[in-house]
Amino acid sequence: MTNDAIAIAGTALTVHRKWLDAISDNIANVNTVRASSDEAFRAHYVIAEAGEGTTGVYVKGGAYGSAEGRMVYEPEHPLADAQGYVRYPDIDLGQQMSSLIMAQRGYEANAAVVDRAKSTYEAAIQIGRN
Repeated sequence: MTNDAIAIAGTALTVHRKWLDAISDNIANVNTVRASSDEAFRAHYVIAEAGEGTTGVYVKGGAYGSAEGRMVYEPEHPLADAQGYVRYPDIDLGQQMSSLIMAQRGYEANAAVVDRAKSTYEAAIQIGRN
């Protein structure tokens, strides 16, 4: 049972780590500017799914935000088009920060499960030795 708890929490740790990676990439690129003729940086999202026929959760795949982004008037920018517009990603920093907190707390909770299950397993081994 303890090994199952460690394995299940381990799968969740992997999902939360990948989620944190995607969020950090989005935050790092929130101000990435592109020419109006190019696609905007596309936000990354992780799609998680419960394991089929197994325990735990797994990353099923990824999804991407809009390549359209948002046009901003910045005529002095070196990438500005003839009308003075550049393209920014359509990423909401507030939403990304909220997701970051959720992913971080989920990671911490699953790390605590692994730690507690490990302690329980070690205690059971110690009992067997006595």
